[in-house]
Amino acid sequence: MRRRSFLRAALATSAAALAPAVQAQTPAVASREYYQLRKYTLRSGPQGKLVDQFFSSALIPALNRLGFSPIGVFRVTFGPQTPTVYVMIPGSNLETLVNVDLLLSQDSEFLKAAGPFWNAPAKEPPFERIESTLLKAFEGWPKLQVPASTAQNGKRIFHLRTYESPTPGDHARKVEMFHQGEFKIFQRSGCGQVFYGDALIGPNLPKLTYMLTFPDIDALNAGWDRFFADPDWKKLSADQRYSFEAIVSNVDSLVLSPAPYSQI
Repeated sequence: MRRRSFLRAALATSAAALAPAVQAQTPAVASREYYQLRKYTLRSGPQGKLVDQFFSSALIPALNRLGFSPIGVFRVTFGPQTPTVYVMIPGSNLETLVNVDLLLSQDSEFLKAAGPFWNAPAKEPPFERIESTLLKAFEGWPKLQVPASTAQNGKRIFHLRTYESPTPGDHARKVEMFHQGEFKIFQRSGCGQVFYGDALIGPNLPKLTYMLTFPDIDALNAGWDRFFADPDWKKLSADQRYSFEAIVSNVDSLVLSPAPYSQI
């Protein structure tokens, strides 16, 4: 009974507590982006070259023509299911984003460039499966931020993290934690912040996904050490609103390397 009473009180005050933090850190809600995050599970072997050709010469140029930019293409460096490629497609127009494959099928220039990939024989497919998740940017981080090193194709890695929660209420509180301090703690810790998204459609809901960037793996480890040692993180994570039960039930943590043609 005591736990249920606390849960009701926490949920009742969540929105009120979140609103001031959001208003202080973000422009109008209408400016929030949507993201389609695609996961391509590939096969080892010669088809990898065909996949790179498709992304660099067909998909990215066509998406740019549709107004989607920047497009990120990342290979899993540390994590399960390799070889795997993630493709990040940000956009402000939701209808265009969810209909992107239909629009691509009407682009003659794309179809010509994509032919070897799209029309590969069934016995030699270029990938095993494609999994897609639709996300909406957090209010406190409404736009994807491209690392400064991308313009020079500089050395960089990315940390893609997904938090699944046991209930919608737990998920809402985890999103709230970012707005109540995690953005600033990441900044102080030297963690480059790329995007934060709340999953609207996809597997294993409810969940959120975000991406950090670092020059290399040593910088990644050092950044996380500083994050966990930060007094504000210790205070936030000990707050009874977030610590009375486990509000994250599973964490998917991947280290990614950008493809040479990635725009992120």
